[in-house]
Amino acid sequence: MRMRQNAHGARAAAALVAVIGTLVAAGCGSSGSSGTTSAGGTANAGAVSTSQCGTKPGVKATGTPIPLGGIVTNQPGTSFTDIANMANAYFTCVNNNGGINGHPIKYFIQTEQTNPAQVAADAKQLVQTDHVVGIVGNTSIIECSVNHSYWENLGFFVVDSGIAPECYSTPNSAAVNMGPRYSSDGAVQYALSQHVSKIVFDQSNVPGTGYIAAGPAALAAAAHVPIVQLTENVPISDANSVAIKEVNDAGPNGAVILNFTPPEALVILQAAQKLGLEDRVKLWGCSTPCNTDFLAKALGPKWNNKLFVNAELTPPDSTNTPAMRLYKAILAKYGKAVSGGIGSFSQMGFAEAEIMVHALRSVKGAYTVASVNAALKAVSNFDTGMLCQGWTYGDFPMHIPNNVDYTVTPKDGKMVVAKGCTPISSVDPQIAAYRKTSGTA
Repeated sequence: MRMRQNAHGARAAAALVAVIGTLVAAGCGSSGSSGTTSAGGTANAGAVSTSQCGTKPGVKATGTPIPLGGIVTNQPGTSFTDIANMANAYFTCVNNNGGINGHPIKYFIQTEQTNPAQVAADAKQLVQTDHVVGIVGNTSIIECSVNHSYWENLGFFVVDSGIAPECYSTPNSAAVNMGPRYSSDGAVQYALSQHVSKIVFDQSNVPGTGYIAAGPAALAAAAHVPIVQLTENVPISDANSVAIKEVNDAGPNGAVILNFTPPEALVILQAAQKLGLEDRVKLWGCSTPCNTDFLAKALGPKWNNKLFVNAELTPPDSTNTPAMRLYKAILAKYGKAVSGGIGSFSQMGFAEAEIMVHALRSVKGAYTVASVNAALKAVSNFDTGMLCQGWTYGDFPMHIPNNVDYTVTPKDGKMVVAKGCTPISSVDPQIAAYRKTSGTA
């Protein structure tokens, strides 16, 4: 969920890693059905061929293509292209193994640079020129804000990686990730469980910071713990000053929580280490983008059990389910364009693609905007193999289908589980509203 400003521009939704497959099988896995990619547990260990992504192994689909589209931010300091590129890798695998009833998927990816006019034009390009019948893999700082009414008017039910508030508060957007607000909630929630006396929450200075900050603020207020809210321009030019400011504000029994893409979080954490500040607070935390072996390896053993990262998706390092093995196999064979490799961003793309494929396979008759989007809306309790819970679209006025997460921590260059699947606190009023609406409260 690569990658990234936690599914929020400079704060994205992110890279993930590590953990115990038995934990997933024992109580954190979902209960829905996902065919060949459903989570199974370590008992199902064995070789997985990429041919398992399709219904006719080794048979290339040659029918009329099914056009799909996605819009992703790609600009200095913030790129979500790994998500769409991983979705495309999954679709390529499906196309090489029977397609959808013999039809290949043709995936159109539009990139944007946080320009509302450009984002709106990208949507029209996909609909009016590329004639897509489904929208999947959208991961943009502002796309949900700009285009949600457009999708609603045309009857598209988007499967995305959410960032902007409208990704989670409107009827035609459902994300596989928690996005920057709820992932930051998870990081703050873990810090509060460790009885810190103060929270310092620092994030990229990009559109939506107030919306994101409201979640951690609600959790801290409910716990009667003071919180300091900071923002930084990205790319960060003076990481030393940022780290010093954070540590001074937090104090020795406080926590510093970061909401940045992995490269930006890394420069802050490395600056803290260079200045000997890593032990000057009780703990450091981070939203999902930090959950990547890239960051764990770059930091090294000094950060073992000092940094605690929200993980919106099942940590892949030690998870040995059919879904996780298929994800890694597809990434290795078809994911050359996925620069971040194994991690949350590529996991998000995988999950979005398998949800779309699952929906397409249920369509009877022609693949139209109406038939494809009705199938998407009908997806219920689907086991992606990547989440703590089954994924449901549903007929709701808002969607936060992923609201249970892990916490991971670096250990000798890998991310390992510090805490298993934990519901995001309904102290955040948006989480409470979704659970009431969806009947999962």
